[in-house]
Amino acid sequence: MEQIIKDTTANPATLGLFGFGMTTILLNIHNAGFFELNAMIMGMGMFFGGMQQVIAGIMEWKKGNLFAMTAFTSYGFFWISLVALWTLPIMGVTKPDGASMGFYLGLWGLFTFALFIGTLKGNTIGKLIFGSLVVLFALLSIASFTGNAAIHTFAGYEGILCGFFAFYEAAAIIINEKFGKELLPL
Repeated sequence: MEQIIKDTTANPATLGLFGFGMTTILLNIHNAGFFELNAMIMGMGMFFGGMQQVIAGIMEWKKGNLFAMTAFTSYGFFWISLVALWTLPIMGVTKPDGASMGFYLGLWGLFTFALFIGTLKGNTIGKLIFGSLVVLFALLSIASFTGNAAIHTFAGYEGILCGFFAFYEAAAIIINEKFGKELLPL
């Protein structure tokens, strides 16, 4: 007789979504021009957006969730690599120029577009998160290639919205689970 084991572990998606959402909001408040890039953004990017999302991705792997494992682990390492791009020039490594950053952000946009296709079979908020993230990477890539400050600023506002979508999904998952019903639609 086969024994069925029930998974009673917590949903790690909220951990990853809050890490992505909050870090994305903070960086894009900077991109929109409200404050300079600083240690607060880098610390948040390295630890809450970076390491914490990697942990959430590993937890999703354990649950067998290929999409969430790929997304959280990849975006966690995106944040870590972005902080490295900002800090490595302090150690003498050449600072990335507009073209190299344009390609970097463009490749992340292409990766995100592939994940966006996967969200078409999912909930509405997932489509909003990944759709707005594709747009964000496209805008940031174009701004890097062209040096256009207005596009960069507009990307900041769009990125705040993207981060808010992720924050909303994380909050909705927690609130809906705690109340045992859907109070916040997904």
